[in-house]
Amino acid sequence: MPIPLARLHVQHERLQGELEAAFRRVLASSQFVLGPEVEAFEKEFAAWCGVRHAVAVNSGTDALVLGLRALGVGPGDAVAVPAVTFAATAEAVCLLGASPVFVDVEPHGLTLDAAALHACAQRRRLKAVVPVHLYGQPARMTEILAVASELGIAVLEDAAQAHGASLQGKPVGSWGRAAAFSFYPTKNLGAFGDGGALATNDPQVAACVRRWRDHGQVAKYEHAEVGYNSRLDALQAALLRVKLPHLTEWNQRRRDLARRYRQRLSSQQFVEPLKEFPDAVHVYHQFVVRCRDRSKLVEHLRRAGIETAVHYPKPLHMLPAFAAWSPGVGALPVSERACAEILALPLYPEMQEEEVDEVCAAIAALAGRTT
Repeated sequence: MPIPLARLHVQHERLQGELEAAFRRVLASSQFVLGPEVEAFEKEFAAWCGVRHAVAVNSGTDALVLGLRALGVGPGDAVAVPAVTFAATAEAVCLLGASPVFVDVEPHGLTLDAAALHACAQRRRLKAVVPVHLYGQPARMTEILAVASELGIAVLEDAAQAHGASLQGKPVGSWGRAAAFSFYPTKNLGAFGDGGALATNDPQVAACVRRWRDHGQVAKYEHAEVGYNSRLDALQAALLRVKLPHLTEWNQRRRDLARRYRQRLSSQQFVEPLKEFPDAVHVYHQFVVRCRDRSKLVEHLRRAGIETAVHYPKPLHMLPAFAAWSPGVGALPVSERACAEILALPLYPEMQEEEVDEVCAAIAALAGRTT
């Protein structure tokens, strides 16, 4: 039987009764934009993240844009972002008229390199930095915050891939001044369409984002500022409320399967899983390995009915969209090499142990032929 990257329908079938009840509740209320369901989800998600405030918005991208704006980022500012991440991290900077400054990643987990950030800040004044908790692994926030504190740089976490991850016992989303989350359907906590949230302990940041997401209104038809239409639908909030109580269990299942992958892959050298930091709780939004002959592995697994994906085939500074801010090919060697080697293998809470074994056996078979 084919092994896909994800099986969302299995998760939804198991929750069907609860999801349908939530849908009927919203339908009966006729409150489809913001309202009690969104307010309830915001309180529940804030408590789950260990912060005082969560403001629900219509996407993770908007959470980044609004979060950076609340931190004072605007035209002419420079914001550091890692070169290995989804385009939205840098796109949000550009949408505010600021300039993304691409920083290399550390080689073990491919998160923002604090030493590279410090070196970058010596060359250019930075208004903010956006560390990304890539694939569910927390960035090295202690080191990053030390640099940011020394140089007066605001910190917005990109936690779009890391719902429930923690570092040194502290949840992601509670390290920086604010954090952006995404509820894209394939995320560990996924909606049934787009959705996002800005988490923060700063009441001023929360108030700004809450105002801006609704056209800058402070009361109905009282527009204090130019804002956005970035409101989360009540239906999405209601469905996310069904899923949230299951997230700890789902994340633990991901960790258990990742541990099995590591055990089964430890006897070969054809692929190398990214490192899991010992002081972190990695929630494995993706299980990513490095392979120097990636194209051969992808084709071999495809023929075996195993789906894979590359997140991401090019570092951001090598994409046409960001050419104006690129330091040039060769400037960020760790990121460039990583993007030529990384590959995500199937991993999701509903995956069976036998399927992990099948993927590992297929890799071992190819490794045996290439040694």
